[in-house]
Amino acid sequence: MNNISTNTFQANGITYRPSNKPIVVICIDGSADEYLDVTAAHGRLQSLTKMSKNGYRGMVRGALPSFTNVNNSSIVTGVSPAVHGICGNFFYDTTKDEEVMMNSSEYLRAETLLAAAANAGRKVAVVTAKEKLRDILSHKLNGIAISAEKANQAKTETHGIDDVEAKVGYPTPTIYSPEASLFVLRAGTALIQQGLADFLYLSLTDYMQHTYAPEAEESLAFYEEMDKEIGKMLELGAVIGATADHGMNAKIKSDGTPNVLFVEDMLEQQFGSGYRVICPITDPYVKHHGALGSYVVVHVDDKSRIEEVKEWLSLQPGITEVHDKQSAVRNLEQPEDRTGDLVVMSARDVVVGRRPQYHDLAALDGTLRSHGGRYEEMVPMIISHPLNNEYRVRAAGDPRNFDIFDFTVNGTH
Repeated sequence: MNNISTNTFQANGITYRPSNKPIVVICIDGSADEYLDVTAAHGRLQSLTKMSKNGYRGMVRGALPSFTNVNNSSIVTGVSPAVHGICGNFFYDTTKDEEVMMNSSEYLRAETLLAAAANAGRKVAVVTAKEKLRDILSHKLNGIAISAEKANQAKTETHGIDDVEAKVGYPTPTIYSPEASLFVLRAGTALIQQGLADFLYLSLTDYMQHTYAPEAEESLAFYEEMDKEIGKMLELGAVIGATADHGMNAKIKSDGTPNVLFVEDMLEQQFGSGYRVICPITDPYVKHHGALGSYVVVHVDDKSRIEEVKEWLSLQPGITEVHDKQSAVRNLEQPEDRTGDLVVMSARDVVVGRRPQYHDLAALDGTLRSHGGRYEEMVPMIISHPLNNEYRVRAAGDPRNFDIFDFTVNGTH
């Protein structure tokens, strides 16, 4: 690719100094480090293993709650939820007294580095698996923004590109399939090859991780195919950074049934009425997780009882952390006006929900694997090129998954 802009640009206090190579950041949705280790141990992760040896591989801390919208928003802004305002897929808007989806860029309070890169002359493309992310990630973007889920509906006027299936060479996939994520990667390769993009954010879906453990053959085959697509971008000379928005763990009892604490029921039985539990993992993709994750927000009608409720919840088996609003803002980096009176997180093998009638476990495609809490916060980060001295030092500290663009752009030259 010729004439790739090296203009410096800024977003949210961070200065980016890109090289004249294609730059690709990949969010491998739901990819706990075990998925990479197990696939590599089977000799089926050639490209990412090469990146790890030639460049950098380490663990980084994601944003909490460890959910998709939250962390993707952090990755494309470079800042925490306290700054960008996206604190879940779903929240209770106290000003409107409504429980609402947070899928729209109207809830985003920070600029994206993608829009800034495009304004500085880069050919920017955002390719997501799920349509739910496209609006947030493409906020004020002068470039390409498509989802695999609705690739066949893309138009130049609204998406910056048309005839996507022909350009990518694959049909629009179903969202509950490995093909959804592979389409994203194939689109990235095609856009680079055809000179349509030189600065890309590729965000996959975690359907496979929700459905299969790392050692399952279906998972191994998926990671092997994903790795091949990444290899094609490496061959095109791209500088690639890969991380995850969150990890993934089995949330089951020893007999294989879902290990769920229904917090709203628990509170009503102990204290009576006056409690609203919000599950920020809630989104349209119920086959992934049944709206059950390891992080919920509690709104308490009687504010004088918050401390009492907090202490009681913190003693319940399966609950590992309970934060009041002040602690959630300070320690969990939450936007004060969009979190509740209490934030509750659960153990590695436990999910917290509202009441049974709010969660359709029959819709699950397989066993219950989910995320959202502290045990899915740490995720891998892999950079294809060696880090310079400054970023090697930073990597030894407390890097975040939302530093991935900074590391990929500024840390490799």
